[in-house]
Amino acid sequence: MSTTRTELDQTRWGKAASRWRDVSPEDWNSVEWQLRNLVRTPDQLNDLLRIPDDEAASLLRLKKQFRFAISPYYFSLIDRQDPLDPIRRMIVPSSVEETGDGDSDPLSERDDQVAPGLVHRYPDRVLFVVTSFCSSYCRFCIRKRNWSVSDAASSRDEIDQAIAYLREHDEVRDVLISGGDPLTLPLEQLDYILTRVRSVPSVEFVRIGSREPVMLPMRFTNDLLRLLDKHGPLWINTHFNHPREITPEAAAACEKLARLGIPLGNQTVVLAGVNDDAATIKELFHRLLKIRVRPYYLFQCDRVVGADHLRTSVWKGVEIMESLRGHTTGLAVPNFMIDAPGGGGKIPFMPNYLVSAAPGRVVLRNYEGALFSYSERGTDSGEMPANSVSDLADGKSQRILPQGQQHYLRREGRPANGGRKRKGSSETAK
Repeated sequence: MSTTRTELDQTRWGKAASRWRDVSPEDWNSVEWQLRNLVRTPDQLNDLLRIPDDEAASLLRLKKQFRFAISPYYFSLIDRQDPLDPIRRMIVPSSVEETGDGDSDPLSERDDQVAPGLVHRYPDRVLFVVTSFCSSYCRFCIRKRNWSVSDAASSRDEIDQAIAYLREHDEVRDVLISGGDPLTLPLEQLDYILTRVRSVPSVEFVRIGSREPVMLPMRFTNDLLRLLDKHGPLWINTHFNHPREITPEAAAACEKLARLGIPLGNQTVVLAGVNDDAATIKELFHRLLKIRVRPYYLFQCDRVVGADHLRTSVWKGVEIMESLRGHTTGLAVPNFMIDAPGGGGKIPFMPNYLVSAAPGRVVLRNYEGALFSYSERGTDSGEMPANSVSDLADGKSQRILPQGQQHYLRREGRPANGGRKRKGSSETAK
């Protein structure tokens, strides 16, 4: 019997293919064991990945500037035979982080900080950074600044200062609790934060940003789930970037959250060598929907220091969006966003489906490349053959259709790519 791709993959990554293959299920599924065994030194990385000497020397220098740690669970997803493995590129520090430009605070969050950990940029919502700790550290993290000197609200006094600001600003309806990763906090601290935020009368929505469903899904113990349920309704946005991250463990964690009635969204970053192709993104989004996680944002990678090697052109994101809109369910189509430098906020950057505009009429392009004249005044009546966009803008015709598209061939009853003709056709399907 031939070996399937799935069977082959299972020999290259996962617990059974890792250094921890003989760890008991009880230990492997223990948060405490995972945290005690974090991969966090150049020597450990060298032992696991056989890093060249010059690379190891670079990691020693980087360790003084950029924190790194990787849980055994997440590390096991790396194909150690592939030096360009996408999981490795996201999580393992590399000498390329010493080159290139970038900012420590690319979104200028500190400029909009109004209290410890509290960033007020948008009219009715705030970001509340409550920790700088993660169980594993992404190399493209926008808050690398907090790895050395944290501006998170880490004490109860600092949390209370932020809550005092919220009480004085009743225009704030929506609080996004982030970090680091807030779901790594001790339950007592997380309970205090959620209780205090919920005590503000004007706060209507509480969101949590967490990558723990991806990095450490065993985090979602019954105790944590009860705490989250106590403070509902909550919304959680997580952060899957590659299909391989959707393991049975990650799916089970998302299932537990969904069964509590917590809506789950996902924010993906377009990363060079990781997911910067339409097929990978489409597979990721389809698999997310299967575990009840809705693709929410697709982000351009920010210009954070040490991440130049992971950034793509903005047009790569547009190309990916073109491959999604109309070609798959709308549930799998997020908004492609660029977080403007200098604190400009999130700006959608999408394919342009508006081709032309005239008084009372616009010309639109659909996902197939077909052009349509849309009148704001009532029913279109132009039926003349169109030779140009100008004819559509003038209302002389309703559409210009591309040739050979299956959609329109089906309408005309002609076979599309060898398909059957519709009932009533005189041509017999072969």
